[in-house]
Amino acid sequence: MDPNGRSRRKGNPVHGWVVLDKPYGVGSTPMVSKVRWLFTANKAGHAGTLDPLATGILPIALGEATKTVPFLMDAEKSYMFEITWGETRSTQDAEGEVTATSDIRPADADIIAVLPQFRGNIEQAPPKFSAIKIDGKRAYDLARAGEAVVMKARPVRVDRFDLIASTQDTATFEVDCGKGTYIRSLARDLAAELGACGYVSVLRRTRVGPFTLKQSIKLDELIEMCDVARVSEGLLPVSTALDDIPVLAVTANDVVDLKHGRGIAAPDSLSDFALSGDWIRAEMDGVLIALCSPQAGVLIPKRVFNM
Repeated sequence: MDPNGRSRRKGNPVHGWVVLDKPYGVGSTPMVSKVRWLFTANKAGHAGTLDPLATGILPIALGEATKTVPFLMDAEKSYMFEITWGETRSTQDAEGEVTATSDIRPADADIIAVLPQFRGNIEQAPPKFSAIKIDGKRAYDLARAGEAVVMKARPVRVDRFDLIASTQDTATFEVDCGKGTYIRSLARDLAAELGACGYVSVLRRTRVGPFTLKQSIKLDELIEMCDVARVSEGLLPVSTALDDIPVLAVTANDVVDLKHGRGIAAPDSLSDFALSGDWIRAEMDGVLIALCSPQAGVLIPKRVFNM
């Protein structure tokens, strides 16, 4: 069944990325199902879950683009978020129960003074209400059941953490970070360092790897395109997620070998832009054929695309 309860249409070989600007109040999985339905795609997946209370970039892969999802899972991400001072909540966001209150409202100068502690390579404990598994169970399921949940700190990287606006009761920040960084944890730890109570009242993801808000499309816009048979306008090429991987033009004979899983001889020029263990995009006439790994002078196809 589709998201509206209708029988699912047979999937078509649709390949590419939809950079969805996810709306507030809905989970990532229902959005993937909706986009798959709109494109009548036979396969779909997403790169990086967004909480229901968060908005912004949700990259959705269709068809052969699902083979490139791992490259976005490790990509850098950017966020804009707001902390509301005065309350600590169990989930570190607006959904949770109030667990503590405080009259402290940190001054901008005090906030700016402690931000360097949260930049660079830091140790961070994920929120108890997160999808991380503990002994095979989701942490949020254990927390909601009232069980004691101990989240171990782990290394993450924060490249940028800046205060960009404030009011009496709120502070707004922008963050650039690496894989596995939790914004709710940054807000929790920042509030604790300031001796204040606070929770994330607004969270918006503004970038995932090469995908930005400028490329994004809202769900209602996508639905309108579908209604007038222009839905393909909302689709970006499969290779968009691979912009930082060098491209090598291959011949028709090379394509046959790569499609059958056989390695091809690496050109002498390969050493100019790739080392052993790097990825290479093999393309012919602008069409992505395979992602290859250079090994001892041979390009070994690791992911082959059929488009």
